[in-house]
Amino acid sequence: MGFTCGIVGLPNVGKSTLFNALTATAAADAANYPFCTIEPNVGRVAVPDERLAVCARLVKSAEIIPTQLEFVDIAGLVRGAARGEGLGNQFLSHIREVDAIAHVLRCFADGNVTHIEGSVDPIRDAETVETELILADLESLERRAVHMVKRARGGEKEAKVLLEVVDPVLAALREGRPARDVVVGVERQKELKALQLLSVKPVLYIANVDEVNAASGNAESHRVAQYATARDARSVVISAAIEAELAQLADADEKFEFLAALGLDETGLARVIRAGYSLLRLVTFFTVGPKEAHAWTVERGTKAPQAAGKVHTDFEKGFIRAETIAYSDFAAYGGEHGARDAGRMRLEGADYVVQDGDVMRFRFNV
Repeated sequence: MGFTCGIVGLPNVGKSTLFNALTATAAADAANYPFCTIEPNVGRVAVPDERLAVCARLVKSAEIIPTQLEFVDIAGLVRGAARGEGLGNQFLSHIREVDAIAHVLRCFADGNVTHIEGSVDPIRDAETVETELILADLESLERRAVHMVKRARGGEKEAKVLLEVVDPVLAALREGRPARDVVVGVERQKELKALQLLSVKPVLYIANVDEVNAASGNAESHRVAQYATARDARSVVISAAIEAELAQLADADEKFEFLAALGLDETGLARVIRAGYSLLRLVTFFTVGPKEAHAWTVERGTKAPQAAGKVHTDFEKGFIRAETIAYSDFAAYGGEHGARDAGRMRLEGADYVVQDGDVMRFRFNV
């Protein structure tokens, strides 16, 4: 699995339309009224990666297994959700389960599609949802902090350590800032994650524009880009309407021609994945053989034994070494044998940090 991304936003901004297009399903009922999505819909898509196809072709792999990205379509949030307005806390709880938030912002005008706030303003919409996440975190954390303080005064070391994280986070939330703004040392990341806060999730802002502005964006999507940059977040421009049309085309050449006619060289899905990988600091490595060519996703900084554990738990337990070839060398020298003959295969030990595009064969003994 690559990562799980929760699609959020106000009602009628294009969340379900985007979800349907990205997953090529009609699981989410895209309708012109709030709360048409009653339960979160989950869809998995293969992550497109030309490198995997090249590896498979060179080795003549019988099967190609890409890594996957999971999208969760979460019903529209509204002002007051933290107090239970709309379908409130039910959906806030769903956000806790995802790795990142894909915040869809409406950047198009359409008299046939109502906007719950009465006008198009993506920055206002972004701040509305962010505020609800902050308020939900504040209420939850203040309640838990009372018990932590009592335990800390009683001499419980674990509670004292946890309060070192909770106190600065509470201060930020009370100032109206998200938990992700709080700088926590590496040694306290585990405690921060254990709090399961909503506003600590990294955010990818998706500016949903009309078809005419899909290639270059518009004034509203430019505002979204500036807003994201100021918050150390990522943003992409996408047209959910175009993605919905693309989902209906089965032929790759047809898709290419359709995109080219609109001035686009890739799908919105590709842009979302690339931005998401960057946001979550993910890298891809490959295992390649006659039976299958397989792509795997790990966090940047993952060491070889832990990467091996992604393939099989025994590989991590009995890890000896990783025979490693950079993808560029694997492709340039025609596969494993050519790269080895050219001296491009490396024997990496337990301290090796996996790099994006590594082609790896793990040696182990259990």
